[in-house]
Amino acid sequence: MVRRRTVALAALAFGVLSLWASAATWFIVFRDEALARFMERQGAMQYAYEERISALRARLDRVATQKLLEQDGVETRLADLAGRQVALENRQAMLTSLAEQAGGAPGAIGEDGMGGPAGGWPARDIRPVPSAMPFAPVPVPEPTPEALGLRTDAEDVAPAPSPGVTSRMATLANALDGLEARQSQAVGRLAAGSRSEAARLRGVMAETGLDARRFAAVRGGGIGGPLVPAGSGPFESAVLMAQRDLGERDSLRRIIGALPVRRPMAVDGGLSSTFGYRADPFTRGLALHTGIDLRGESGAPARATAAGTVTLADYSGGYGNMVEIDHGHGLVTRYAHLSAITVVSGQAVAAGQMVGRVGSTGRSTGTHLHYETRIDGEPVDPQRFLRAGARLAAR
Repeated sequence: MVRRRTVALAALAFGVLSLWASAATWFIVFRDEALARFMERQGAMQYAYEERISALRARLDRVATQKLLEQDGVETRLADLAGRQVALENRQAMLTSLAEQAGGAPGAIGEDGMGGPAGGWPARDIRPVPSAMPFAPVPVPEPTPEALGLRTDAEDVAPAPSPGVTSRMATLANALDGLEARQSQAVGRLAAGSRSEAARLRGVMAETGLDARRFAAVRGGGIGGPLVPAGSGPFESAVLMAQRDLGERDSLRRIIGALPVRRPMAVDGGLSSTFGYRADPFTRGLALHTGIDLRGESGAPARATAAGTVTLADYSGGYGNMVEIDHGHGLVTRYAHLSAITVVSGQAVAAGQMVGRVGSTGRSTGTHLHYETRIDGEPVDPQRFLRAGARLAAR
């Protein structure tokens, strides 16, 4: 019995030892393989994780790059809008200068030059162009990031422009477009107005029979300065042309303002004798009448028809009491048969200033004013100048 138990225990122990030996053998044999599989799984998981992290980083980089590109686009548009605004402000300065030039009337005939009642014809001979700009500039906001609602914190990634920001920039661009168009239209109107008036004044000059080149002024002094180009686009070219047109208009205004185109009496009874050949009132033979005779009351003021210098103020044969005025450029006017002389030789007189009083001195049959115009010493029909003055007044 004991022996049997001993054999059973020995068998059990052998079985346990065999099992342990088998387990140990299996562990020794398969441990490296299991460890290898475990490490492989861990490596695969780590690789998948890192790949996912890389994908997320790449996505973040793309998003950040897109944001930066969008922000760069906004800043580029802002810079463009700001540049356009500066250009429009410069154009506004050009237009202001043009408007001031258009509003000036140097040498124009006005009330100080017998354009009023004293001159016998209205003061609306040369109407200046209004100096106010023909458009009202639209106030344009500064195209800053803050004005458009953009963040400017350097530590933050700039957000993409929202629809509201895009709309604001579009509104601002439209406002600048509108202002640019109105400025171009204003230059066109100024140029057209100056060209129209210059053409009218050239017609007046043609009425007098004089060439404007006779009155070409000699420039005094010099001009110069550093070259600061203002651009060479269509707008700048239009401004340059408008300045030339205004310069021609102003030149014609000065010339016509110096011509004897006013009437020598505020009120006259019309012509009693015209310029040219006629039957002499004393000899009844054919003779040249070197001026025109204007009916008037005795003592009525005789006035200078243009500014100039008195070269004669005395009794002069058949002219009787006569005043002669030199207006420069070969132009001379004479006022004869005066009952009184109110100026002296060498005196400078203004247009419209009284030079004497109507009378009948000298070779005269009755009270009237003999009025002459001479060019380079030769008598010409004064009515050509009076017609030019009437053309100026009839606007």
